[in-house]
Amino acid sequence: MNSSTTAGADGTAHPTDTAHRAPAPDPTGATLRKAARENFPVAPAFLPPAWRHGLMALYGYARLVDDIGDGDLAPGGSDAALLLGTDPRAARERGEEVPVDPMPPAERLVLLDALEADLDRGLAGRSPRHPLLAALGPVAREHRLPEDSLRALIEANRLDQRVHRYADRAQLLGYCALSADPVGRLVLAVTGTTTPERVRRSDAVCTALQIIEHLQDVAEDRARGRIYLPAEDMRRFRVDPDDLLAPTANASLRALIAVEAEWARGLLAEGVPLVRDTGGRLRLLLAGFVGGGRAALRGLSAARWDVLAGARRAGRRDLASSCLAVLRAASRPPEGPPGAAGGPSDPSGPGPSPDPAPSSPSRNASTTP
Repeated sequence: MNSSTTAGADGTAHPTDTAHRAPAPDPTGATLRKAARENFPVAPAFLPPAWRHGLMALYGYARLVDDIGDGDLAPGGSDAALLLGTDPRAARERGEEVPVDPMPPAERLVLLDALEADLDRGLAGRSPRHPLLAALGPVAREHRLPEDSLRALIEANRLDQRVHRYADRAQLLGYCALSADPVGRLVLAVTGTTTPERVRRSDAVCTALQIIEHLQDVAEDRARGRIYLPAEDMRRFRVDPDDLLAPTANASLRALIAVEAEWARGLLAEGVPLVRDTGGRLRLLLAGFVGGGRAALRGLSAARWDVLAGARRAGRRDLASSCLAVLRAASRPPEGPPGAAGGPSDPSGPGPSPDPAPSSPSRNASTTP
């Protein structure tokens, strides 16, 4: 029997029935469980406990930011209630944990502002309202995480509410500099292994992983009203935005996806020298990130670039095989131009050979829409 006693003003004990009381919302569990769906291992068991704790705190924060930006949280749900300082139990009692309709962009911006205010509380050593921010605060202070990287993830999701198309690759790189590159910089900070060269290579790898995710999620993003395929490239391959609403990809869209994948492959080639520059368990962790990207590219290729029909996601065996290939490549001394796609630093070998890709802007381009 679920009951307890409370004392009244006169000190008399009164029974209190809790059998039907809504449990306290747990917004952390559902968010952290999403780590299993990523293209790469987030915080594998072989890492030191302090690293795993820090990486999961980072993941929880980044996932929460993205869930708000994507409108995946229920308006008035427990996450929103926590950030806005209202009663999260009321949201659970109303059954508002699963959104029926996406949260409107204006409400997402309000929540992103509230999340940034909660981040400020955590960074200042005060008590954040949301448990995921409460977990991040000590990690951020202990490892001196770059605040600009933490805030960039919020800014990327603000941008998602205003910008739904990217004119060319330079603009998309500017977006990735906010949405993806900060993650790698934060991982290096948690592991205490930041150097300028590692940051440069990490930025390229993280941008590649973001582009690959965009390719995997073309249909999902189009349903949200967003297109991350550069408009310039779409015009070149005669791909219309409405083509992205079809159940399967036509030949023009497949050719476009193949070229964008080759662009990502070239950026991801920076991963092998990045892994080569490290050792121990950090080398294994970074090989997992790079290997996850390679495995995802193979999945797209195996689906013949049909991203609308649902390309197969890499399984554990595919991921392990790709990680081993990265480690083998990193164990060899570099030969030829570093990061040359299809060369010794590219364990996936040569990619597809559709029409040559449009001239690609420098990785350091920072143009934002």
